[in-house]
Amino acid sequence: MKKSPLLLAASALFILAAGAAAQNARFSSTQLSAGMHLIKAEVAATDPERQQGLMFREKMANNAGMVFVFDQPATQCMWMKNTLLPLSVAFIDEQGKIVNIEDMQPQTLASHCSKQVVKYALEMNLGWFRQKNIKPGMTIEGLPRAK
Repeated sequence: MKKSPLLLAASALFILAAGAAAQNARFSSTQLSAGMHLIKAEVAATDPERQQGLMFREKMANNAGMVFVFDQPATQCMWMKNTLLPLSVAFIDEQGKIVNIEDMQPQTLASHCSKQVVKYALEMNLGWFRQKNIKPGMTIEGLPRAK
């Protein structure tokens, strides 16, 4: 079945508008610390915020990231659908201890999961944790509580 040019144009505009709306989504932010390193983290603490995450972002400042706050501690998995930036994610337990860190490539459907029960996930630019020598077992301070 052949689609009309008008329908195709309308579909393209809808997709562009959705991407623009996602880029303009407003998240609260907080300051976290990993040892001596300060992080300006946007907070994704509700289901809609966690679903949106960093999708459609084209850039992120060097010491900026997004912290996902989950309602209950559980094994958590992240994926990169509609996420344009390569990211590293630290899975963090309820006490703030990093359980594991995974690197994630943009626009993929591969799952990246915590190795244990966690309460948080912190996404940063790809390689940020490695560059700062931040490893599993270290603590992230200043984590927000669930809404």
